[in-house]
Amino acid sequence: MSVFSSLLTPAVMFFALGVGAQAFRADLKFPPDLVKALSIYLLVGIGLHGGAELANANLGTAVQAVLAACVLGVALPLIAYTILVRLGRMGRFDAAAIAAHYGSVSAGTFLAAAAYLQARDIAYEGYPVIMLAVMETPAIIIGLVLAQSARSAVAGPQAQGGGMASMLSGAARHGSIVLLLGSMLIGALAAPKALAAVMPFYETIFLGALCLYLLELGMVAAQRMGEFGRMGWFLAAFGIVMPLIGAACGLAVGHFWLGFGTGGTTLVAVLGASASYIAVPPAVRMAIPEANPSFYLTLSLGITFPFNVVVGIPLYHELAQRLAA
Repeated sequence: MSVFSSLLTPAVMFFALGVGAQAFRADLKFPPDLVKALSIYLLVGIGLHGGAELANANLGTAVQAVLAACVLGVALPLIAYTILVRLGRMGRFDAAAIAAHYGSVSAGTFLAAAAYLQARDIAYEGYPVIMLAVMETPAIIIGLVLAQSARSAVAGPQAQGGGMASMLSGAARHGSIVLLLGSMLIGALAAPKALAAVMPFYETIFLGALCLYLLELGMVAAQRMGEFGRMGWFLAAFGIVMPLIGAACGLAVGHFWLGFGTGGTTLVAVLGASASYIAVPPAVRMAIPEANPSFYLTLSLGITFPFNVVVGIPLYHELAQRLAA
């Protein structure tokens, strides 16, 4: 797989089209109800696929991989949030939204890494696929909790309610989390034949719906691109440094905790290094409307994704080889 074939995917190009349409002041607008419908469709589709992966896994041997995915999904957004707020002096809503993206994963980057390994005949364990399905939700929950904490700080001590327990409860009840967890549970428990009858709706047109959604997000991001420019140097550095931090965590988890071989450890490193541009944007858009889309979308799609595809995947594979030596 060449660098250009990885970057010139329809989803990424539709995001660029949205940016270009806004830059050229094209007369193009999305109905708000359509954007919400696309968000719901994408979240349900991702949840069903994740549940199907869990249903097909050997539960006993998958427990450690699921636990590791949860640990990464919680730890990485907290690390990202701390860097953004303490070093970057970024607003807490924007930091929470970005942190959720970097605690989650990019299926596109994962597929590029799998193709990289397959092209070199390098075997890898199947459990990173389960981790891919699991890591979405913990990161989104952490992002929502951080955002709720920011709202409580703005509202004052009298509005903070029951503290952390209340924030976790509120995040768990949010529509995007209910859709993800509920559809994942359905995918895991549904009879295989019954699920197979439904899945074409979430497979055949999924990428098309994603392209439309990213087109609209590209337009929204472009409208607020000037704000990205004011913090560009720091965010650009963050978009490269944070994947390296996540990859280091993934290498440690894959090699020392899970005991994977070179291929499996590489994929866990990629999971730690990648930033979501599919599952998290609709959830963040619904749950943290105060956040600036130009920050989290430009970072995940414009900086981290190409960095991982061009530089990161070969680097993570080389480091995994050295760990296994």
